Amino acid sequence: MSQRILVVDDDADALEVYKTRLTHAGFEVETAESAEKALSRVKAFDPALIVTDVRMSGMSGLELLEKVRGAMEGVDVVVMTGHDDMETAVTAMKSGAFDFLVKPVDPKVLQGLAERCFREQELALQAAEEDVAPETEALAHGQLIGRDPRMVEIYKTIGVLARNRATVLILGETGTGKEVIARAIHEHSLHAEQPFIAVNCTALTDTLLESELFGHVKGAFTGAVGTRKGYFELAREGTIFLDEIGDTSPEFQTKLLRVLQERRFYPVGGEQPRTTEARVIAATHRPLGELIKQGRFREDLYFRLKVIEITVPPLRERPGDIVLVANALLSRIREETHRDVRRISDDAVELLQAYDWPGNVRELENALMRAAIVARGTVIGSDHLALAQEVQRDDGDLSLAGAARRHVKHVVELVDGDEASAAKRLGISKKALKEHLASD
Repeated sequence: MSQRILVVDDDADALEVYKTRLTHAGFEVETAESAEKALSRVKAFDPALIVTDVRMSGMSGLELLEKVRGAMEGVDVVVMTGHDDMETAVTAMKSGAFDFLVKPVDPKVLQGLAERCFREQELALQAAEEDVAPETEALAHGQLIGRDPRMVEIYKTIGVLARNRATVLILGETGTGKEVIARAIHEHSLHAEQPFIAVNCTALTDTLLESELFGHVKGAFTGAVGTRKGYFELAREGTIFLDEIGDTSPEFQTKLLRVLQERRFYPVGGEQPRTTEARVIAATHRPLGELIKQGRFREDLYFRLKVIEITVPPLRERPGDIVLVANALLSRIREETHRDVRRISDDAVELLQAYDWPGNVRELENALMRAAIVARGTVIGSDHLALAQEVQRDDGDLSLAGAARRHVKHVVELVDGDEASAAKRLGISKKALKEHLASD
């Protein structure tokens, strides 16, 4: 089997470093300074792997990827970029890239990736199977931000999920963006034009949850004055996002398991089964392993849900992404507040990076929203980030629960005591909000 590698980059020094490392590893390597030159050499060189930069003068690396995947069967492409946007990563993986690397690329990592690629090619030949490259449209807009390696892996997973209907389980703390990931999976699927329906399992009782998801027939319960279709039926081939699935009862979990196994369900009070083609994406901030041990979550449902499992890292574990996320949030905050805030000062950046963000991206957005409102000019300074300063100076209860309680109180104050509005902004139920306030 050929182990020839064509490396494409308009940085001559980088080309030399990559070529030296890969050649010493035993690969046959050629280089090209542009995508156009690469295309002129592929027929004669016949590479099994192409490693390309994304942003180059003339044709981009993504355009090169599309041409290679469309015309050269069995050739893998690894995409490299010095930029950290989700759009490039998802587009590359949806277009069939073998992998995606963020610059600066460690030559040793590139060597290991090449070795893995050739191993998989050999296995594919032995099994006489071919991979099918996704052919959906490129990502139009991305809400996920970050260049942390774990975030990059999430972007790649979203791209891989574009052509299948696998059930997905998203794990992560409150405020990390689990619903944003679920929406991204849906929006890049082959059924993006179908409904995306998000359901907060914490906010509904079992009876209401079943009625919302499965529908009900007339007279099924008090107030059921007519027959109503449920979300599983209304979603058609779209996506049902079940947020906080860990808060549901074992009785409801049994009914959901039946839907996942049989693709059938009964409306509340109904005797005739109905079918669903909807994809299920579930999310929770709770440790499902512990809930299973306690008998509060069905193990068989857990394995049904986690066909693909995505774990979202908390913001405090990727401090290098905090400024990237904050700057990305500013554009939306400008629209919502009608405040022309354009920049975050250096001292404010230090404050943002020093804080633990127990409420994650959601808390960061709330803090920036308040700062944009109180800032007089176009720059957010450290004195505008009162929430972060107040919490950092607090030398009392430094537990996660304590920080969450202080943040809840602050948001309630921002909305002049309107608990319903505060709960909506925080993304929690009124019951959960009252529990935070009661623990003071």
